[in-house]
Amino acid sequence: MKKHIWFITLSFLLLQSSIFAQDETIAPKYSNEFLQIGVGARSLGMGNAMVAGVDDVTSVYWNPAGLTGVKNKFDVGLMHSEYFAGIAKYDYVGLAHKIDDRSAVGFAAIRFGVDDIPNTTQLIDNEGNIDYDRITLFTAADYGFLFSYGRKTGIEGLSLGGTVKVVHRRAGDFARSWGFGIDAGMQYNINDKWFFGAMARDVTSTFNAWIFNLDSDMEEVFLETGNEIPENGLELTLPRLILAAKRKFDIGWQDISISPEINASITTDGRRNTLIKSGVVSIDPVMGLEIGWKDIVAVRTGVNNFQYVKNFDDSESMVFQPNIGLGVTFKGITLDYAFTNIGNQSEALFSHVISLKFGFK
Repeated sequence: MKKHIWFITLSFLLLQSSIFAQDETIAPKYSNEFLQIGVGARSLGMGNAMVAGVDDVTSVYWNPAGLTGVKNKFDVGLMHSEYFAGIAKYDYVGLAHKIDDRSAVGFAAIRFGVDDIPNTTQLIDNEGNIDYDRITLFTAADYGFLFSYGRKTGIEGLSLGGTVKVVHRRAGDFARSWGFGIDAGMQYNINDKWFFGAMARDVTSTFNAWIFNLDSDMEEVFLETGNEIPENGLELTLPRLILAAKRKFDIGWQDISISPEINASITTDGRRNTLIKSGVVSIDPVMGLEIGWKDIVAVRTGVNNFQYVKNFDDSESMVFQPNIGLGVTFKGITLDYAFTNIGNQSEALFSHVISLKFGFK
């Protein structure tokens, strides 16, 4: 029965995507992509391989079913990172509350933004002179607000969860959008050794309604520079399915455990530059490894972002993003660190990521 449910769900996602993918003006590739960066230095150090094994406050983002593994009455998570030499800033705050032994709720807020962008559309005055005093500054930022619930089912080891998310995107006073979407997740744990997970993001497609507010002067600049004047419209974020598996090995020496995990992200917005791709579906695998000691210290590594890049001789080569991380827990406080893109192996710039978690019993 469960196999039939997942088959029907996957078939529905593919059918829905094939319909909307015909028109990229409605369902553009990489829509709301800031919500795919990831949260928590633990996960980033493992190459974002977290869907099967996540069991803390970051479950709100990675898999709401993992909220059932929250051990404290309240958990708080914080993260800050910067991209492109500090130009873009990415921030996250998360909260989780354990209701009882079978259920928990959570909330997360995410912001990805670039501040103090010069607006040069009015740089030249009516007499054709350059006037730097006419330059103003604005912010382009994306916000995500996630509300999650997770619960253990009557089947031993099986947990289910769901997330309602509100998306707000803004570019100064010129453009803004509001969007709404639903995520659904599950985890299945076998004897605390095997862990399986599935996360369906934007199950029914996330709808973003855009409103543009350009004054007459800015519209004139758009026309004179050969740009189209944007119109109010609807943007859809098509479904994404992530399948995951994790194995935990207790090696029987000094309370050390080794936990490898692999995830496969299946996107449905057309051909992407991923390891496996087709006209409708693309598959992006990620792998991570965590070595832990007594839930106090953890060392992590992972690989993700497999892509093909074109060389100067028109040949193609595959690049990937390696990551490492470290975590330390003491008296309910966890400090996680991740260093991504080691050795500059991928096209992305490397980043230092730090996150904190607080547990209140």
